[in-house]
Amino acid sequence: MLWLYRLLYPFALLIGAPFYLRRMWRRGGYREGFAQRFGRVPALPPLRPKHVSPANGTAAAARQRIWLQAVSVGELLAVAPLLEAWARAGHEVYLTTTTSTGYRLARERYTALTIGIGYLPLDWWLFSARAWRAVNPDLALLMEGERWPEHIAQAARRGVPVACLNARLSDRSFRRMRRARWAVKPLLGGITQILACSPEDAQRFRALGFAAGKIETTGNIKLDVRVPPLGADARAQLRRELGIGAVAGEDATCAPLVLLGASTWPGEEAALVDAFLRVRAASASAAAAANRGAPPISLVLVPRHAERRGEIAALLRERGLSHRLRSDYLRSADGFAGVPPNAAATAAVEVAVADTTGELQQLLQVADLVFVGKSLPPHTEGQTPVESAILGKPILFGPGMGNFRAIARELVNCGAARVVPDPQALAAQVCALLTAEAGASARAAMGAAGRAWHAQNVGAVERTVRAVAQLVEPGRGHK
Repeated sequence: MLWLYRLLYPFALLIGAPFYLRRMWRRGGYREGFAQRFGRVPALPPLRPKHVSPANGTAAAARQRIWLQAVSVGELLAVAPLLEAWARAGHEVYLTTTTSTGYRLARERYTALTIGIGYLPLDWWLFSARAWRAVNPDLALLMEGERWPEHIAQAARRGVPVACLNARLSDRSFRRMRRARWAVKPLLGGITQILACSPEDAQRFRALGFAAGKIETTGNIKLDVRVPPLGADARAQLRRELGIGAVAGEDATCAPLVLLGASTWPGEEAALVDAFLRVRAASASAAAAANRGAPPISLVLVPRHAERRGEIAALLRERGLSHRLRSDYLRSADGFAGVPPNAAATAAVEVAVADTTGELQQLLQVADLVFVGKSLPPHTEGQTPVESAILGKPILFGPGMGNFRAIARELVNCGAARVVPDPQALAAQVCALLTAEAGASARAAMGAAGRAWHAQNVGAVERTVRAVAQLVEPGRGHK
């Protein structure tokens, strides 16, 4: 089966090349590290000798070289405590990713915790073998949905254990792999250990034929993610930078309520704009009936892919909404210099578009209500709601949370989140939570439920580190 994969891969690569190259061009940064996609590896330090025990002359389990592959920004943020634990243990970690956004984030955050950061090579034997010879790891780790047959085969050929961390199977992946179960063992049989992020995922791996002894449920390490809190002054400053804060000379209590769309995908921005317009109209109507001023409401859109800024800006212009791109502020001389921006740069807008990478944790902290993207039809996989729960934000998401089934179900069951099956239901819930007098107390109750749920579900990082330590064989040495 592997020989067939190797034979067909170049043809599949040629067919997919136009889409692949176009996506790289849109996201930018494609030139940096381009050769690494063909097996070239950045300069790594020489292999360190193992510590030898004077008692029996065998090499101890310390000083192992680990190759960790994490594809997305969310996964890269989640691995921070793992990298810190392995650095304390003296292990060398070579960290790879697949996207330019992930690569930039890894370079910004993890240079001191790793011996190198690069791109995972294309999964063809010539490129993969070249990279494996250069890295020469003791252990290969794949995050979440990463399962590359050639990468796994190269590890098996060298006797290197392979573990899948935070392993999950989305509904779509499970259906596809179950239909092609005959190919699972030949292509993925080299996986040594599966550390599943939930009991449901563990059961799915068993259903695909993976031996029960290879599977352990360690929990979701994304639940252990640390979200540095912003102080009141920092939150107010971020609101001003986005154009949704109280303007100069205005009481900070006049700052608007904020509806935030987190990691949105095509079609969801339009649904959020409709919900925003509806809640604003409802708020104005209620205020007029009560003979009082309407509380201000703002919308923040955080697209999953920043390169979609143009189409989102076009949507907002079409709807007649004033808006600002976060990237425009950061490119300004005032933004880079860190001096107070001028009046023009801080003029209030109705909608802020956060077209940046790696800022979602900070942006969530200015929100009063969060919608989690990639969840409204036709999308089915969802984005992580964990940071929102940690921060005590009331959460809305669509029915398509396939990548976070268990988490979404638990958040709904504990009262921290609500499911909105379509754009109309989204608008209705936004109105209920941001305009009705009971909305404030409902938001507070949802936020408290999210914090309590998170407090009960931490500990996956410790279990994962312990499980990985058991995979390191004393005295194995480098091949």
